Amino acid sequence: MKINNLIPPLRIHPILLVFIIISILTGTFVEMFIILAIVLFHELGHYTAAIYFKWRIRQVMLWVFGGVMDTDEQGSRPIREEFIVTIAGPFQHVVIFILMALASSLSLLSNSLIEMILFYNTTILVFNLLPIWPLDGGKLLFFLFTKQFTFQKAYHSILIWSVLLCVLALLAQVLLFPFTLSAFLLMLFLLVENHSEWKKRHYVFIRFLLGRFTGKHRNKAVKPILVPAQYKLMDVFSYFSRDVRHSICIQLPNDKQVVIDESECLRSYFYDKNYDKTIGEIVTYTPI
Repeated sequence: MKINNLIPPLRIHPILLVFIIISILTGTFVEMFIILAIVLFHELGHYTAAIYFKWRIRQVMLWVFGGVMDTDEQGSRPIREEFIVTIAGPFQHVVIFILMALASSLSLLSNSLIEMILFYNTTILVFNLLPIWPLDGGKLLFFLFTKQFTFQKAYHSILIWSVLLCVLALLAQVLLFPFTLSAFLLMLFLLVENHSEWKKRHYVFIRFLLGRFTGKHRNKAVKPILVPAQYKLMDVFSYFSRDVRHSICIQLPNDKQVVIDESECLRSYFYDKNYDKTIGEIVTYTPI
């Protein structure tokens, strides 16, 4: 690993700047510094694992109690690889627990400081494991969805689920629990993030298809798909799942069936630009 890859390109989210200003005005900058140090250490776990797998990373954006690694690789890499990159963040908190145990046994830090670090370390870990996209818990839940559903259905499901949880959490803070500005802003931020992701869902799906078209990660397992001839290519693509290659069985009007590989459909869409043709027309025009 190159030395210049050890430190990620960092960006601070505007909402984090607000919290930093509040911490200075209220005299809680030490607590904020500890939170930022833990968050950065967490993101270094994701970043190091991603660099190991040679992901392209534009930046790491920090915000209170978490961060986001900006990359185009998610959705186009094997589930096992993405799982390792995702779990590498929470694993960093285990390292912090071990370091604090050593610091306590060797009396390297005061007990009050260690207790504060352990409190925020636990809080950030639990928060990041909430099943809300784009938190680590949300990504882990997304991996489970992709095992059961097609990629498109799994992605739509995790975003809808996340929006519902954020709305319920916001209502609970207003109606059931004492109002906390920081918790309210965090949930509001997650709600906005999921709304933004929903607007980009088509782009994410196209990126998923491009990953299959370029053939960077060939899947050995084959799963057949049965579709009618009048389906357009994008309708066929909606049946695609992760970590499998599809053989596409086309039901023709004359009750005959033709089987083609998914690569022929992807090539027709991305290379030949047959955006509006049906799968039956693709078979008709495919050279034998």
